[in-house]
Amino acid sequence: MLLCLLGTAGIALPYPVLAPYFIDGPVNDLTHFMGLHPKVLLGISLAIYPLGLLIGNIFVGALSDFYGRRKVLLITLFGSIVGYLLTALAVIYESFIGFTIARLVTGVCEGNISIGRAIAAELHPQIERTKAISMVYAATYAGWLIGPVLGGFLMIYGVANVFAIAALGILLAFILVFFTIEARSQSNQSLQKKHDFWSIIRNNNSLTLLKHKSILPIFWFYFLYSMGLNAFYDFYPVWFVDILSYNSQQIAVATVALTAAMIVVSSFFVDKLNARFSEIRLMLFGSALLAIMLFLQPFAMQQHVFIIFMVIGGTIAVANGMIPTYLARYFGHLGQGQVMGLQTTTFCITNVIIASIGGPLSVLSSRLVLLIGALLVAASWLLMMLTKKQQQKMIDTVLQMEQEQTPVEQS
Repeated sequence: MLLCLLGTAGIALPYPVLAPYFIDGPVNDLTHFMGLHPKVLLGISLAIYPLGLLIGNIFVGALSDFYGRRKVLLITLFGSIVGYLLTALAVIYESFIGFTIARLVTGVCEGNISIGRAIAAELHPQIERTKAISMVYAATYAGWLIGPVLGGFLMIYGVANVFAIAALGILLAFILVFFTIEARSQSNQSLQKKHDFWSIIRNNNSLTLLKHKSILPIFWFYFLYSMGLNAFYDFYPVWFVDILSYNSQQIAVATVALTAAMIVVSSFFVDKLNARFSEIRLMLFGSALLAIMLFLQPFAMQQHVFIIFMVIGGTIAVANGMIPTYLARYFGHLGQGQVMGLQTTTFCITNVIIASIGGPLSVLSSRLVLLIGALLVAASWLLMMLTKKQQQKMIDTVLQMEQEQTPVEQS
């Protein structure tokens, strides 16, 4: 939980900084590179980091299955520290190319998010799977709360210093892993002898899971769902600046309302809801309510923004809590690192797509990008409804296999 808190805080720290910096910030070689519109450059900046996350998540989780969680975490956390420091230098020297390269490197290394979730899933049965994952998500949401608040209020000291402080947060995570994660890892020596580093990346990366047809329905649901969610995450700060003329501090406060609701719901309600309702039913409920709220949000009046954001946050926590639980329970036998890597890889793919498309579209209207996000979440709900029976058959098969194995394990 502490690892996810510190890591996510470092990731989220720059988010309320980038939109005001590019749109209302200084005219320099970074924010007006090659004469391009600042919003287009903002879209590129928003897309390049998740592109790095995408590359990292494809293989980082799988590598931790083979070489151990601790070793891979330490290497990637160190890389993140270097990436944030290089980003700060790029801001100081006003280099857009340096900025994008540094953000790409940072993103690749921060593909280690999937390792934290894999560790949580593997605590079962000592800690019930849904409870463990929901608590890790609560810590992650807390990072999303702390990071933007710090970023928004630290911007007065300069954008470069915001990224330098993010490096400090990752350094604390590095120290935490070094001293508290046990050296006995998930490392599999026999498999390492059969597969070298590059063959593991080539044959056991997260995307190879898509060859299993049973995982495709949940993959496509999450693909559409996270496309819509990323449209909201990436461009609600732009909407705040365009429509309500918010500054970094006001955006940070709105983000507090969003993430506070996520933390409370994930900490106290997600596991209880899962004990009463199935993952599929909760994903259907969460995606339906989220689609409705995302349709309303772009037209919200200033006095209603925080209420809508809190409802959105609680709804996201429910759906987000069910997706990794579903994947860990029914596909964990394929490798928890790979499975959690597939989830975060999917999230990153959609983030790259929506940031690349949304940047130019936001020049026309940031409200349009948010409405497209709402439509994508609604499409994910429709897809889940259409594949519900197919997924239920797969669930019944897995449960039957578990029941058949239990007497053997007991004997």
